[in-house]
Amino acid sequence: MHLSEKGHAYALFAIVVITCALGSLTQTVMNSMLTEVCDDFAIDAAVGQWVTTVYMLVMGITVPVVTFLSRRLSVKRLVYLALGFYLAGSAAGFFAPTFAVLIVARVLQAIATGITLPLVQSVAMTRFPRERTGTAMGIGGIAMGFAPNIGPLIGGALAGTWGWRSFYVMLVGLLALLWTATALLVKSHGDHESDAVFDFPSFVQSTLGFGGLLLGASNAAAMPLTAFQVWVPALLGAVFIVMFVGRQRRIEHPLISMGIFRSRHYCAAFVAQNCLFASFMGITLILPLFIQGPCGMTALDAGIAFIPATVVALFVNPLAGVLVDRIGPRKVCVTAALFLTVGAGSFMFVGSDAPLWLLTTLQGVRAVGVSALVGPLNSWGLSGLDRRLVMDGSAFFATARQACASLGTALMMLIISALGAGAVAAAGVDGGAALTALPYEAAFGLSTLFAAAVLATALWKIR
Repeated sequence: MHLSEKGHAYALFAIVVITCALGSLTQTVMNSMLTEVCDDFAIDAAVGQWVTTVYMLVMGITVPVVTFLSRRLSVKRLVYLALGFYLAGSAAGFFAPTFAVLIVARVLQAIATGITLPLVQSVAMTRFPRERTGTAMGIGGIAMGFAPNIGPLIGGALAGTWGWRSFYVMLVGLLALLWTATALLVKSHGDHESDAVFDFPSFVQSTLGFGGLLLGASNAAAMPLTAFQVWVPALLGAVFIVMFVGRQRRIEHPLISMGIFRSRHYCAAFVAQNCLFASFMGITLILPLFIQGPCGMTALDAGIAFIPATVVALFVNPLAGVLVDRIGPRKVCVTAALFLTVGAGSFMFVGSDAPLWLLTTLQGVRAVGVSALVGPLNSWGLSGLDRRLVMDGSAFFATARQACASLGTALMMLIISALGAGAVAAAGVDGGAALTALPYEAAFGLSTLFAAAVLATALWKIR
């Protein structure tokens, strides 16, 4: 099919964004299908939760390798590679006769998502004119904002009707269409280096480093900090990340070039984005627990509280990108950070008697801030990099924010546990319903501190 150069760029970007959105959707969709999966394979929830944990771990491990793949393969081949892993994983998930096979399927899907996350940002920054990169990044933000939020809703609907395997059938059909579209609409570019060098020690260090941090943070959400499953992987992860960064600065062919941190734009956006993800990802777990625990509402109510926020993300992400191109990143980021901080801070003052409409409204305010920040922070941060470093910057963005999201969630759960939420809740409503809200309000306070850090960075660093 004959397309102009601009048409090829648009087609490539659309395919990459849709593939990435499906990957983000797949990451969270199993959360509301977990009960059905456990019943189907006769396993308990502690084992079943690995469908989520392994996805997060593998995705975090894969992202740093994408910089090498982008130098070795053309973008079209890289898209094919991601779609191939995704198709194989989706087919395996549908036919999975055992839980172990389902885990393998999730690993394959996570590899695909790890490839497409930085690829979305790289295509947005390198295939569009500089005056349109904000808009492109805003559209790409849908994959990181809207898709994961709608996942639990879709999962719950499918689990209650056609069963959890039906999701994998739908994925196979959609991915087959994307594969066909790639073959027909995406032009091959000679934008790769056939002599790119893969530094295996760097890969081992990044795998153990980021994998250890992610595993430790994931375990910390359900275990005390003194548990060896928490502090051992976290400590080893921190050590290996230090070793990884040090090695990247020394060797001739780094897996990820640390030259990205010479950019003032990138450094500021890196800090702000990590605080952003630490703030809002933890709330996706804490708020449902608060609604169903101290507030005494149902799981359906907890889902309803996120629906307006999910719809907001669909529209605000691209709108924020357009505004960045028209009025600049500072005004957009400062305004969005104010929404985030006000929305997050308001949760500190709601008690267990708060009505659902109020909680839903506050979550909507937060969602405006989150959705309007993801794309602009990415585009502004990457705009300060040389074109050859954009993929390195995208990969390190994606890996670090995943680790910070897990760390933020773990710290909020630790606060709730340390303040004795479980003990107070066990005393029943007569033991003081208002008291049971205090640990959650403290966790909301931590989320607010992260949000305030985003606001401070936007005010003082973004110009």
